[in-house]
Amino acid sequence: MTMAGMYVSPEQLMQDRADYARKGIARGRSLAAVEYQGGVALVAENASSSLRKVSEIYDRIAFGGVGRYNEFDQLRIAGVRYAELKGYQYSREDVDARSLANQYAQMLGQIFTHEMKPMEVEIVVAEIDHEGDAELYRIQYDGTVADEQHWCCIGGDSEAVLGRLSDGWSADLERDGAVRLAVESLAGPDRSMLAEDLEVATLESGNSRRCFQRLDDDETSALLAG
Repeated sequence: MTMAGMYVSPEQLMQDRADYARKGIARGRSLAAVEYQGGVALVAENASSSLRKVSEIYDRIAFGGVGRYNEFDQLRIAGVRYAELKGYQYSREDVDARSLANQYAQMLGQIFTHEMKPMEVEIVVAEIDHEGDAELYRIQYDGTVADEQHWCCIGGDSEAVLGRLSDGWSADLERDGAVRLAVESLAGPDRSMLAEDLEVATLESGNSRRCFQRLDDDETSALLAG
């Protein structure tokens, strides 16, 4: 005699996967990206000195990830390979954040739909052009892409952080002000953050080909004290 298996509707299966992924992402600490005049600041709450949430992908493109580290680091590596291959086959100018975000969306959507366990990650891809204009793309665990304007936040208590970013952002922000806004928005009104609690990087348009710069703890401390 055979036992009939339990039937789970496709809608329920997708809902269960989404709930699973969201819970995993919410347990992680947040990351904020803030546009300023001529650049983008990426600030993550990250006490680890060895595991990076923010990285350079290509000349003018940065990557930020939250959630399960080994999973978003796989995506980072895949993005570097995609960018390097496209830049080699065509030209460096053909590598852009929009196409990279679409690649990530396809990867995450495929895994979410066809694998037993979805990736517990949320990522942001930022790009700065030669004129200093920024593009921000937020890609969710299921492959959904959002084209963000001026700021975005992923992971943790992102709704509250987004509210504080919205209240504090202005078009005349410079680098230091953008970093301080990101830190204050991540911390909220009831706590303060030190440089050792943070990972800070910027994408800034300039004369050099590469635009990504990581701030060390001393630079971050001086900036926050200013």
